[in-house]
Amino acid sequence: MTTVLRASGSAEFLSIVPSLAGFTPTQSLVLLPFHGSRTCGAMRLDLPRDVDLRDYADSAIGLASRVDRTDAVAVVVYTDDEVHSTRDGLVLPFAVEVDEVLGRAEDAGLRIVDALCVTADGWASYLDGEPELRSLAHGAPEVPGVGDVSGDQLAGAALPSVDLAAKERVARALRDITELLERSRTGDLSGVENPQALAALVLLEDLPAFFESVLASPDDLPPFATAALLWCLDRPLFRDVALTQWATDALGGARTLEAQLAFADTRSTVPDDLGDVFLGRGAAPDPERLRRALTLVRAAAARAPRASRLGPLTAAAWLSWALGRSSHAAHYLDLVREIDPEYGLAALLETMISAAMLPEWAFRRGAKPVT
Repeated sequence: MTTVLRASGSAEFLSIVPSLAGFTPTQSLVLLPFHGSRTCGAMRLDLPRDVDLRDYADSAIGLASRVDRTDAVAVVVYTDDEVHSTRDGLVLPFAVEVDEVLGRAEDAGLRIVDALCVTADGWASYLDGEPELRSLAHGAPEVPGVGDVSGDQLAGAALPSVDLAAKERVARALRDITELLERSRTGDLSGVENPQALAALVLLEDLPAFFESVLASPDDLPPFATAALLWCLDRPLFRDVALTQWATDALGGARTLEAQLAFADTRSTVPDDLGDVFLGRGAAPDPERLRRALTLVRAAAARAPRASRLGPLTAAAWLSWALGRSSHAAHYLDLVREIDPEYGLAALLETMISAAMLPEWAFRRGAKPVT
């Protein structure tokens, strides 16, 4: 269902930006791509500090232009910097930077809908010859189906809180499963009396079925199921199967597993449609399915021993990126870097995010490309 928000002026438009973004931005430059008088969402960038301004403006407008049928753009800066008063009037923070972005937009043939600056003291328009600071409205209007937007761009990114006993149960289960899998390679399972570990071993015999089953209760997995998932996500071959499957379906997972095993054995090429999923190309995934998978890996990361957090945190980063939440993705990658600065997939994702690369499906009308 599409929610239509109408604004009759800059103040009213400003009040609905959080609903369009899904949060209340801080320390951000927000771009809103328009087609005619309609916008489908918002794109958030970090404020341009210590960057090449020309490159920043090119990247910003390049992102907005990629949204289907964009012919206009609005810009809103959210900053803690103060407005300066001079003999010639008010000087808004980031005025030079916004002017560069607007100039790049005009060069690209885009109409400028609005350009606003929000500070702790009020808001003003960059388009006014003599800017006037106006008071901020108290909160964003409630919009059905949008939910709470009072938090900033990192709201909801923190891992869930888990007690020490739950972590210890998962750690013991992970040790048992790892030992059992090592023994299963030699065919010696004599004397194993732990039915939960044996059940986890059975689950891992059909990975696509396992990856599908854990989506049913993503935030309430038993310790051995959590441990089995952690064991898989700690192995790039199986982690990539899980991510592709959650972005497609069980058949996509089975095909990816077959392709990954064939590549490991004969270096045969992975089919393009499967590789494209990881790069954000092709048909858009079911966002609800991605959100369930994100809940799952966040819960797993919260319960995992420190050394076993790399896989679920990197999976959380990719899933966040696939949902258009690059700010959340960057947060999870920061957590990965604290444990292992050279973890492979995390380094690739960091490169993609630093280059302001978003999945192609985020730029289609109806999607909400929020970073």
